[in-house]
Amino acid sequence: MICILRFLPPAIACGVVQAFPRLVALKPVGVKLVKPSQPDITVHASKGSLGGLDMPESPISVDRSKGLWTRCDKCGVILYIKHLKEHNHICFGCNHHMKMSSLERVNSMIDAGTWREFDETLSPIDPLEFTDQKAYTDRIKIAQKATGLQDGVRTGTGLLHGIPVALGVMDFSYMGGSMGSVVGEKLTRLIEHATQEGLALMIVCTSGGARMQEGILSLMQMAKISGALHVHQNSAKLLYIAILASPTTGGVTASFGMLGDIIIAEPQAIIGFAGRRVIEQTLQEQLPEDFQTAEYLLDKGLLDLVVPRTFLKGALYELMDFYKNAPQRAQGSIPFGVQHGMYMATEEKIRRKWKQWGGGGEAQVEDGAKPSYKELVSSLEGLVGSGNEINLQDLMKDEESLTAALGVAKDSKVSWVEQQSKILQKDKNYTIMTSKQ
Repeated sequence: MICILRFLPPAIACGVVQAFPRLVALKPVGVKLVKPSQPDITVHASKGSLGGLDMPESPISVDRSKGLWTRCDKCGVILYIKHLKEHNHICFGCNHHMKMSSLERVNSMIDAGTWREFDETLSPIDPLEFTDQKAYTDRIKIAQKATGLQDGVRTGTGLLHGIPVALGVMDFSYMGGSMGSVVGEKLTRLIEHATQEGLALMIVCTSGGARMQEGILSLMQMAKISGALHVHQNSAKLLYIAILASPTTGGVTASFGMLGDIIIAEPQAIIGFAGRRVIEQTLQEQLPEDFQTAEYLLDKGLLDLVVPRTFLKGALYELMDFYKNAPQRAQGSIPFGVQHGMYMATEEKIRRKWKQWGGGGEAQVEDGAKPSYKELVSSLEGLVGSGNEINLQDLMKDEESLTAALGVAKDSKVSWVEQQSKILQKDKNYTIMTSKQ
């Protein structure tokens, strides 16, 4: 009887145990009961008890970080994990696209040795002191230990078949890929960097939506990211490609997930805002079987492409190459005040330089010493005192204005300006590209 129970679903097995407790308790004569090895599948459901037994938690989630074998979430076929990873986590039996970690996605999309990660040490806090079954701080520590990430997104730059791109990849294994303040900040910084450097932007979305433990602060990230994308797309006229993996729901779908110039989804990806059950209960109607799938949304016009994971990198390269050689692409410009961002490392450099130069701005500097912070501000105000906006294209054409701007920017608080000045000194014909690349 015990051998039969091993192959039954948990709910049915618990019912059998409750109905025939004495039968299950009997041991076969001459047979030694051996505890079976734990499979690479963990089951989670609402905790409870039935017939004196503790019920596990559901739905079924598969941990592929350990062991040699795993099971397909859709067809149930047994898969060798090593071959599965080589096949981009696509089932050999039914072509079901299983979940991938953010690092695996980066390795599959970016050329080897070209990935440069941003803000990998940025970590969330608990501003609301939120506690449900566990404290929010405890959930953060558990997620960080399990995934090796500080939060649910990985951002950086790299080469895609030789084309420089800015890439953000969300990780569903970190608290369901929920969007908190750190996720919003990292994506905003990535977008601003792509805007300044003239890079095409790609974000792989897989998330359950805004993170409830941060309340209104998580909802504010929708507007912040959308505002940065507005400058990137409509002002700088640069490309943004949204890649939707399963699942993409909630606030991510309602903001940057659906703002791409080109929106690509993986086959059979679940994409929506509210859940299927909530919609059915609200409308009192039965929804189609393929509702909220990528193919359904493609048929309704919400998506541009449905691309299998195996061909995703090649498809992105074809789009980038076609876009780069477009004959009538618009010329863009970056609004004044958005040319460079203020980041944590840069802010620390400002504090140290300010203290070194002028002792907080009060002490007098010696002749020949580096200028103080106040002197930098006054010189910058003198340069732009006319009140007119600075046009980067005009600035690059005027050699005198360019020399004056570089003189003000040299040894100042923004490190990227120094890099640009070195390039300009090497090549006078260099032009900061703010158009579509």
